Amino acid sequence: GSAMSLRERSPGGAVEAGEDAAAALLAEPDGPDRCLSLLPWDRFSAWLHCVCVVGFDLELGQAVEVIYPPHSKLTDKEKTNICYLSFPDSNSGCLGDIQFCFRFRRSPGRKVSLCCVLDQLDRDLPVYLKEDPAYYYGYVYFRQVQDKSLKRGYFQKSLVLISKLPYVHLFRTILKQIAPEYFQKSEAFLEAVCSDVDHWPPPIPGKILHLPIMGIIMKLRIPTYRDRPGTTPIVQDMHQADAQISVALPTVHEVDLFRCFCPVFFHIQMLWELVLLGEPLVVMAPSPSESSETVLALISCISPLKYCSDFRPYFTIHDSEFKEYTTRTQAPPSVILGVTNPFFAKTLQHWPHIIRIGDIKLPGEVPKQVKVKKPKNLKTLDSEPGVYTSYKPYLNKDEEIVKQLQKGVQQKRPTEAQSVILRRYFLELTESFIIPLERYVASLMPLQKCISPWKSPPQLRQFSQDDFMKTLEKAGPQLTSGLKGDWIGLYRHFLKSPNFDGWFRSRQKEMTQKLEALHLEALCNENLVFWSQKHTEVETVDLVLKLKNKLLQADREQLPVKTDTLKKLQTHINDIILALPDDLQDILLITGT
Repeated sequence: GSAMSLRERSPGGAVEAGEDAAAALLAEPDGPDRCLSLLPWDRFSAWLHCVCVVGFDLELGQAVEVIYPPHSKLTDKEKTNICYLSFPDSNSGCLGDIQFCFRFRRSPGRKVSLCCVLDQLDRDLPVYLKEDPAYYYGYVYFRQVQDKSLKRGYFQKSLVLISKLPYVHLFRTILKQIAPEYFQKSEAFLEAVCSDVDHWPPPIPGKILHLPIMGIIMKLRIPTYRDRPGTTPIVQDMHQADAQISVALPTVHEVDLFRCFCPVFFHIQMLWELVLLGEPLVVMAPSPSESSETVLALISCISPLKYCSDFRPYFTIHDSEFKEYTTRTQAPPSVILGVTNPFFAKTLQHWPHIIRIGDIKLPGEVPKQVKVKKPKNLKTLDSEPGVYTSYKPYLNKDEEIVKQLQKGVQQKRPTEAQSVILRRYFLELTESFIIPLERYVASLMPLQKCISPWKSPPQLRQFSQDDFMKTLEKAGPQLTSGLKGDWIGLYRHFLKSPNFDGWFRSRQKEMTQKLEALHLEALCNENLVFWSQKHTEVETVDLVLKLKNKLLQADREQLPVKTDTLKKLQTHINDIILALPDDLQDILLITGT
């Protein structure tokens, strides 16, 4: 049962109310069920914060030329970050069209004016796809072509989608469809694109969504936390009704894992350990396209665990966190950076783990075995591709996966198939590692018989590292993985990492909410009217106020409680109030509504 909790953890019936409200959002934009007073641009805001066009001005340098919709708010700091992150470094020499993505901090203090139901949708996502309120993603389509009519001799422009959603494949597909046409048609075209997005249904996890954009329809499905990790329900367009579907997306968020790891695939297991432990990592690549894809591949390799530290798929010397992340006065932070500027080879040479990749091409031959190099060997960005680190892995190397992937290259197995093999390998490794922790943490939950309706819910038992380590002898990763090595050392290191902290906080919150929900159910099963008749009016009023607070808490914290339980509790409250004198009834019916 504990082993399955990764896959089948369910917040229970509270989902029902959210799904009903979310389903209402699916109503036609102009239909009678225009959900919850959705305002113009609310649907757009569910997917995108805004669309920016960044151009090159001879006097100002990179500048935001257009923000759409015009009312979208960006602070000066956010605009500056978008400007510099939307163009490749000049040394990249990118001619033609390239796509990449970046991530930057949102300025604090902004209120999000969005339908609260969207929080409901976020709750149904797998943990690694949940929105991080502190960051935005920027998805870029950059074009640089010769144009002698321009003073600089080159046309340079980026179309950028700013979103809080990490759906890299979806936004990449959208840009591929709209950007080339935008560069020819300009502003009116952009307005039409945004109008299309404002007619989309909300991003409901688990539903098949049809998203029209500029004459094509994309069909896709956003994963839910109920999906079994490693399985992607295939979105097919086989039905007659799907005749107009132009693009069926197999995934909204995944990158081509094998293509990204191909330059360093002899070291994939060591890289998995470094990401799991939240070690400082820098990816040095020839272009933002390679750097961003490799960083996203790295954070996805510990899925279904969430990578809880900061990561920057493309990072420049102009970034607002440049000084913070490159200082030598303290140890490098727990962060993964993707860089292309040769300046970083010098600035970050004190970092403990550096991945240097050359141009990522579709692998047509077996990569040569490359030894791990010491960091001191990395002098410039022209150094040979490879992994530069003094790190000694805790686990013995799994030769089987390397042989399997090498064989695939020799047999010209499609890169998609290689990625599936690699993703399954990472998933099994992560699950073998996390299941013993899941099992131990589940044992910290108090027994149901300890829950009394007349006392506060019991507390979770404290996490004890020593107690957990003792469980590993009989119920450790050896039950599901054949890999040998120092698993104990790996766990000790992991328990000090930001990824453990984030994972444990999330589990703690879930279990505390479960206890609150069980306490609420215990209250519902009591004859509360009979209790109130045996107690004073003051005690009865106190009970009513506490029960009302319980209902508010269930709604505010989205407790895993069935809708019937909440209705039953409301009935109890009403019955108790009706048994009280009229003057008290009037006061209590007003209070808390």
